Amino acid sequence: MMCTSQLSSTYVAHVAPSTRATSARAVSGLRLSAPLRLHKSASVLLASKRENGRMVASRAGSLRVVNASADAVVAETKKATCLCKIGTRGSPLAMAQAYMTRDLLKKNFPELAVDGALEIIIIKTTGDKVLDKPLADIGGKGLFTKEIDDALLAGRIDIAVHSMKDVPTYLPEGTILPCNLPREDVRDAFISTKYKSIKDLPDNATIGSASLRRQAQILQINPTLKCVNFRGNVQSRIRKLQEGVVDATLLAYAGLRRLEMTEHITEVIPLMTMLPAVAQGAIGIACRTDDTRQVEYLKALNHEDTRIAVVTERAFLTALDGSCRTPIAGYAREEDGMMIFDGLVAQPDGTQCYKCHETGVWSAEAGEALGLAIGAKLKEQAGEKFFEGLKVDNNWG
Repeated sequence: MMCTSQLSSTYVAHVAPSTRATSARAVSGLRLSAPLRLHKSASVLLASKRENGRMVASRAGSLRVVNASADAVVAETKKATCLCKIGTRGSPLAMAQAYMTRDLLKKNFPELAVDGALEIIIIKTTGDKVLDKPLADIGGKGLFTKEIDDALLAGRIDIAVHSMKDVPTYLPEGTILPCNLPREDVRDAFISTKYKSIKDLPDNATIGSASLRRQAQILQINPTLKCVNFRGNVQSRIRKLQEGVVDATLLAYAGLRRLEMTEHITEVIPLMTMLPAVAQGAIGIACRTDDTRQVEYLKALNHEDTRIAVVTERAFLTALDGSCRTPIAGYAREEDGMMIFDGLVAQPDGTQCYKCHETGVWSAEAGEALGLAIGAKLKEQAGEKFFEGLKVDNNWG
């Protein structure tokens, strides 16, 4: 399989970090009919064009242009054998996670450090396209992974990089997820240009958040707050906040850290004030079950403590049979060699909430069993009536 595409409208441009301050038109060896865009999170010069619903991007320390269109870049193409195509969404956060994956692969496997051995494929999902509706109204969180899963199964990509909180509780047949990268801080961040903390918000203040989990927990603190749908990438949500569309918003601390945008944070919310989403802050990398080469690559990158926590939390979610209409939070961690787990399930308006705190053995097998048992116990405590109206036919487990 060759990395250089034969499609006439695909681009890839590589520029060494030292050229970032140089005008795109001044880059030696290129003739440009239009300026390139500087992709901030990637630290590369990036000229983009869509082909069959996907875009292609890559980065290296030297210049390489793959089959560029006349509107972007004209240069000689150097063909190299591609050993791994990395599939990802195209948001700045998703790209940052894909580049993290690429860099780890290059660091751990010499054959992947060769220019052209790795390629990043950007895939736009249905969830990325529909931003004016809550996730519950367009089919659930699986919409951020389905198109990427399809590309993986079709062989258009070799591995898929996901934010684990977006991954349904089941995986498509023919795929496996053998790798979780080291987990980031799981807490949520409060961001406001007017108020210092959630507790400082006045009655009837407007909070921008598409997360029912965050809405339910913030409404427990102050039931008068008005929560409005607030979707889009991190940058667009912060821009809307600064424009005064809402009084405050809540974002994952992990994403802000990965994007190096922590200067926008007003307060990092304590865990016992707001429990995180299941698998928040964790990155998962999937591949085809029968692709032994990719399986071996990914197993070498796996961070076992993160995997144990994710397995436990996802088992809890599975037992609750949660949909995207169900506010659920879960957090597993290791303390003094033991499993500590806190979880909750709530009504979206925060009027009812069931919580749990359990301990157990720190291992994937014991954690999965614990998560299933806690979830089943909490579901029984809440009762069938609690879940009426919270179910939706979607692909999120």
